[in-house]
Amino acid sequence: MTERNTKRLTVSDGPWITIGSFDGVHLGHQKLINHLVDGARKAATHPLVVTFYPNPSVFLKHIESPFYLTSIEEKEGLLLPTGVHSILTLHFDQAVSHQTPLEFISMLHVQLHFSHLLFGFDFRLGAGREGDIQLLETLGKEMGFSVYAINPVKYRGHIVSSSRIRSAISDGDILSANAMLGYTFSIEGEVIHGDGRGKHIGLPTANLKVWDKQLLPANGVYAAYTMIGDLRHPSVVSIGYRPTFYQSPTIRTIEDHILDFSGQIYGEQIKIQFIEKLRPEKKYDSVDKLMEQIREDIINTREILSNDKTPADISA
Repeated sequence: MTERNTKRLTVSDGPWITIGSFDGVHLGHQKLINHLVDGARKAATHPLVVTFYPNPSVFLKHIESPFYLTSIEEKEGLLLPTGVHSILTLHFDQAVSHQTPLEFISMLHVQLHFSHLLFGFDFRLGAGREGDIQLLETLGKEMGFSVYAINPVKYRGHIVSSSRIRSAISDGDILSANAMLGYTFSIEGEVIHGDGRGKHIGLPTANLKVWDKQLLPANGVYAAYTMIGDLRHPSVVSIGYRPTFYQSPTIRTIEDHILDFSGQIYGEQIKIQFIEKLRPEKKYDSVDKLMEQIREDIINTREILSNDKTPADISA
């Protein structure tokens, strides 16, 4: 599908809007938002983003496992610096899911009086996903707004999408996820007390408590950065069930060994930026063998981070 506007209007006082979930605000989303912001600026009006929580897929498919790339606050933190004037987050529930495209667009048009609607190439709206581009074009002509469809962004021949990024993260393929996001995938949370085992063996770690709906990378060990306030520290991060110490899976943990750091950060909010997976989680025969492996992980992490060329964090 080509990028196009189906009806050019002389009216320029109505805002330009886009509608979508925008989980992750990846490169495809960023392209769409750039078109939105640039078009609205040239038309001397406001660019607005309409989004949903919970994600329609989570609601309709009854997904209970961790799913989201970004929380509502993180999404807003990624969108607002791009020049978006405001974000309208609609609660997605049974009533919204049963609205026809006409009912939803009519409600939104009465509320926002928008003059242009931009959306991604595969956008669908309303009950049964009946609101495709052809129907939206018809509604636009009837209500007096222009419709634009934006071409997708591709990575290695495949269309960049939130679902593809979730798959990459779930597989531990952080390099591909970061490339599709256009910035480093990160998680935020509170530093909590663990079982103290890391400190006991000479490897203190920050144990992180994160939002229970946050998607986590595959179990394993990662080269990462840890943001504490405005300072960024190299880190080795382990996600998993600590099989060397526990015979059967208990609680999945996030343990962050912050290199060259000795501060007290219990209770603080920190952010972990994932750069690359080092290895899968593994059970070792002894603590000494585990420590030997961790020393190698630290060496590998320093090397990876010294050559890090991942995209800058657009939320910074």
